[in-house]
Amino acid sequence: QCRFGVAEPRIRVAGLNPHAGEGGHMGREEIEVMIPVLDKLRAEGMQVSAPLPADTLFTPDKLASCDCVLTLYHDQGLPVLKHASFGQGVNITLGLPIIRTSVDHGTALDIAGTGLADVGSLLQAIKVAAQMAQCERQFSGIPHECA
Repeated sequence: QCRFGVAEPRIRVAGLNPHAGEGGHMGREEIEVMIPVLDKLRAEGMQVSAPLPADTLFTPDKLASCDCVLTLYHDQGLPVLKHASFGQGVNITLGLPIIRTSVDHGTALDIAGTGLADVGSLLQAIKVAAQMAQCERQFSGIPHECA
């Protein structure tokens, strides 16, 4: 809430294992770790999904019914972001005591200093960080953590 200005965000959560573990057949982390945590968050009033298979999580119908998607590691969510908005996308790391945004691409050292780099994603990352800071300032009087 305090970093994005969404009072009750609807969050879709990607499973860790392929096909979200398929009931334990492809990994038990969803059953043993994720589901208990997500159940607790729902009991506290958060709108979070059960772990969903990452390969079908980004379909239009699933995205239309949520405010954000939480992926558990870099290569799970970033390929989709790059496909949808390369050069304008922003990678946001949550769970830190600070705001952390980054560009949607790698270092591109092969074009460093050539004048060929596109600064679009960097400008977007700065803009999103500033928007998140503004939301934090607006909600600073509310007694909860923003991290």
